[in-house]
Amino acid sequence: MQSYQQLPNPENYQQMELNEASGPESIAFDCKNEGPYVGVSDGRILKWQRKSGLERSCSYFTKQVLFLLLSPIVGPNGGNAQQLATSAEGVSFKLTNALDIDTDTDMEMVHFTDSSTTFQRRHIFLSILTFDKSGRLLKYDPRTKNVTVMYKGLAFPNGVALNKDNSFLLVVEPMRMRILKFKLEDEAKGYVPEQFVQLSRSSDNIKRNEKGEFWIGLNSGRESIHTDLVGFNMDPVGVKYDEEGKVLKELDGNGALTFSSVSEIEEFNGELYIGSVVKPYVGILFA
Repeated sequence: MQSYQQLPNPENYQQMELNEASGPESIAFDCKNEGPYVGVSDGRILKWQRKSGLERSCSYFTKQVLFLLLSPIVGPNGGNAQQLATSAEGVSFKLTNALDIDTDTDMEMVHFTDSSTTFQRRHIFLSILTFDKSGRLLKYDPRTKNVTVMYKGLAFPNGVALNKDNSFLLVVEPMRMRILKFKLEDEAKGYVPEQFVQLSRSSDNIKRNEKGEFWIGLNSGRESIHTDLVGFNMDPVGVKYDEEGKVLKELDGNGALTFSSVSEIEEFNGELYIGSVVKPYVGILFA
């Protein structure tokens, strides 16, 4: 059964303001439940400090926080990132976007997207106007330090999420407004995706919660929505799916400009942390 929740409500919503930063697109917590950590538009990673807010560079993080870093990694004490790879099959990365890591095996394979082999982020609108389909799904093996191309010809692939037992991988394809499913057991015969869900609008990142459910951030077309919209299911800013692609919950932005850019929804301890590619804050929706 679907359930809907209008946003925001002053009683169950608040914002973490960023200090001289914007674009907290991705959100993560470390193994000590500290955070959230966010990656912002100028390339820094910030960690929430209870007293002073999102202002200090990260000082501790784990594999899951790599989601914020795309292809580089940072040491346990923070500092400068270490670059892991720059190309695959002789083609340089142009727009590495999101990743997820298989942490339940010894391989610790890193699955990630390169949204375009033609356009960099500053030319993202050209990618949209030309319906660029040069995006790739890739995987990085930390043992061999090799990058393998899993699939080509994607229209700006973005978010990546493994399911709970790491048997399949979901990849968001915003320009086609859909999410693709790749069965990882198909490696020997080649990865052939199937459609997981068709979305109502263009999306951004996808994150799995502790129950194995998937939150999708919907991040397009909201600037033209008027704030006098009424009724549920008219302005979805995020959707939660189960492993079968069934809708479990849909968040209704109700036309509020607060949610004119929702890049990601991270569920942690029963709370929803809402990221954005442009806003100077992280939204928090309390249960």
